[in-house]
Amino acid sequence: MRAVIAEDSVLLREGLARLLADGGVEVVGQAGDGAGLVAAVDAHRPDLAIVDVRMPPTHSDEGLRAALEVRRRAPATAILVLSQYVEERYAAELLAGGARGVGYLLKDRVADVGEFLDAVRRVGEGGAAIDPEVVAQLLGRRRRADPLDGLSGRELEVLALMAEGRSNAAVAERLVVTEGAVEKHISSIFAKLGLPAAAADHRRVLAVLTYLRA
Repeated sequence: MRAVIAEDSVLLREGLARLLADGGVEVVGQAGDGAGLVAAVDAHRPDLAIVDVRMPPTHSDEGLRAALEVRRRAPATAILVLSQYVEERYAAELLAGGARGVGYLLKDRVADVGEFLDAVRRVGEGGAAIDPEVVAQLLGRRRRADPLDGLSGRELEVLALMAEGRSNAAVAERLVVTEGAVEKHISSIFAKLGLPAAAADHRRVLAVLTYLRA
């Protein structure tokens, strides 16, 4: 198996390269940033890219964004993210295409070298290796990010028109329904979004804010 490593810490990168070599994995390229990773994959077309999340210049999510670019340019190259952090947005995007040939392990939770090398081989051969903590955080993100899942298609239409600033009458005219029907939809929206009547809150505004944030 041939691999490239993207890790901005030289000591960690060299240590990982030695570990992989001792485990029978040929390291054909190394990079210290996202652009270097993409270039290394273009040059070597490895079986596997092992990628840190936070790399120069901003040390935020460059690694994962580069991994997504690798996925687009070289879909046959498996991706193993190895990081201290779960970057939820791009991790979810990386996994959205299916978990085949994708791994996400947390450095602090890698307790056994043999198990780590097994995960490397599994991902490189088209399998998956996802740390349970990563799964838990991504599921939590999904619950947070999808407050509108319980709304019906018609309720979503009503809420979208509310977000445009339309009155009940205007919503009714647009959807060719009665104002009474619109009022029932809005009451249902408030209930499903957990927005009980309260003197200090404007539920219509809160519902629209929920829609815009989702």
